[in-house]
Amino acid sequence: MPNQQSVFLIAEIGQAHDGSLGILHSYIDALAETGIDAIKFQTHIAEAESSSAEPFRVNFSFEDATRYDYWQRMSFTKEQWIGIKEHCEEVGLEFMSSPFSQAAVDLLEEIGVTRYKIGSGEVNNFLMLEKIAKTGKPIILSSGMSSFTEIEEAVDFLTPFGNDLTILQCTTSYPTPPERVGLNVIGELKQRFPTLKIGLSEHTAKIYTGIAAVALGAEVLEFHAVFDRRMFGPDAKSSLEIDEIKQLAEGVRFIEKSLQNPIDKSDNSEYTGLKKIFEKTLAVNKDLPEGHILTFNDLEAKKPAKMGIAAAEFRNVIGKKLKEGKNKWDFLKSSDI
Repeated sequence: MPNQQSVFLIAEIGQAHDGSLGILHSYIDALAETGIDAIKFQTHIAEAESSSAEPFRVNFSFEDATRYDYWQRMSFTKEQWIGIKEHCEEVGLEFMSSPFSQAAVDLLEEIGVTRYKIGSGEVNNFLMLEKIAKTGKPIILSSGMSSFTEIEEAVDFLTPFGNDLTILQCTTSYPTPPERVGLNVIGELKQRFPTLKIGLSEHTAKIYTGIAAVALGAEVLEFHAVFDRRMFGPDAKSSLEIDEIKQLAEGVRFIEKSLQNPIDKSDNSEYTGLKKIFEKTLAVNKDLPEGHILTFNDLEAKKPAKMGIAAAEFRNVIGKKLKEGKNKWDFLKSSDI
């Protein structure tokens, strides 16, 4: 288990490996250098979750006749999954994988996952949710295809089991345009579920989406990862590339530290020295004779402060008579008027 910071960062590989175990392990090594907390996969067991009737969401494949065939090609053996988990742990990342069937939950339990992430299409799959809830492990629910009512139903269903629950705002759109991200939902979820952790699962392929979510209070952030958005696969165009993920992680940690250290604007004592340098004193902007009645147009504000009357007090000198003449750019003192 990695040293989890307050915002939990999950890089989703999904099917970016395209069924290649070698490419998958390459992703683990690359993501280990980015500053994330966990790397997430998807555990597909074709015969348990799919059928020949399942249509392609995106008809992208040149080698799979059906979606069922694709899921078969995306699967790995138990031994391979164990090796994947070990590799994640060796590089300091938590291994995560979303199940899509009862059989996948059984497999992940044998492998030994720490927590479960539920994909948007499984939020109303109470059959699988009950099996997962009975493990007692934390559960992260992605709400991409769910209304507030459906989310509440899932939470009500899971609450009696006592699992640690997290809800992620998500938009099931690949890639997601800015007008559909729904950053406002983060705050709404916090109001509706004040005792739960709230986060964002996003597919914008932009780093600022996650940074904005953290600034709005997201505690968990999930995003897809890919080596290059021009690669083959259903999620490539909606993913972040490795260098972008590193930038995102740095940005999140920066914003996170900012939020964890609130500033007291009622106390500015630390700026006493700087205020004397940068703030200003009233001066006259022309030669003025003794007895001159000061007007707004006679005045300028010049650095440093505390050389006479403060610039903020200019109204108090307008209409006052000079006791003696002043040279252009002389500071004004109380004794002068």
